[in-house]
Amino acid sequence: MHLPTPDWLDGSMAGYVEAAEAYFRSPVRRETLDQLAARYRELGLRAVLLAWDAETATGRPRVPNETVAAACADHPDVFTGLGSVDPRKGEAAVAEVANIAALGLRGVKLHPSLQAFAPDDARHWPIFAECERLGLLALFHTGTSGIGARQPGGQGIRIDYAHPLRLDPVAAAFPGLTVVAAHFGWPWHMDLVAMALHKTNVHIDISGWSPRRIPAEVIGELRGRLSGQFLWGSDYPFISPERCLTEFDGLGLPDEVAAQVLHENAARILRLLR
Repeated sequence: MHLPTPDWLDGSMAGYVEAAEAYFRSPVRRETLDQLAARYRELGLRAVLLAWDAETATGRPRVPNETVAAACADHPDVFTGLGSVDPRKGEAAVAEVANIAALGLRGVKLHPSLQAFAPDDARHWPIFAECERLGLLALFHTGTSGIGARQPGGQGIRIDYAHPLRLDPVAAAFPGLTVVAAHFGWPWHMDLVAMALHKTNVHIDISGWSPRRIPAEVIGELRGRLSGQFLWGSDYPFISPERCLTEFDGLGLPDEVAAQVLHENAARILRLLR
């Protein structure tokens, strides 16, 4: 989930939030991190908080990795964090990966569309090599984007950067890197399924979607041979965790599969204990 705080919503996302609210048909709720922690504690959930750095492409302020690390330190029972680097910052981005590891964060979040970079461009691969070396997962936004949706030119945001096939060369070149494709890459979701069937270091998250609207072929793979590579998420503050959990329960999955997707797979790749 992203931070539901003004620094992200009204800083990094200024001018994008309204389009996202229309796309998700849901108002964005602003909360302090203390309020968020109390809410997730009451729900019995753990939030994976995301830092943000798309300064080069957007000119908008970043959410520092230190902000997420401090929140995790303040609320370790309910918060785990991923850092962010701007791939277009070159060597500084590679150096920041080491800082993310030193802060105790569990991976790096990347948004090819908002950061305007192609993951299959080998110029950016030193970032992935450093993630692999330090045991950090790499989470990529894939597929279309609610940010900029239904706007002229998509507000300049290119969704082709987020085609999941752009991750295939990365997963092949760095077999020790855990690659997580967020939002299952729609409308190219079957390309992503093929990648996950081919490469065990590729994982698929179902955040950013109302579970009852997830395509049947994706649910079939989640229920079956790829149950060990799927991850639940909400993409809050765009979709509430309560709604996502209720609709997930409505999928009628076997208990062992639901446990894998809701907890066990994420606990494994994030290196968490029960």
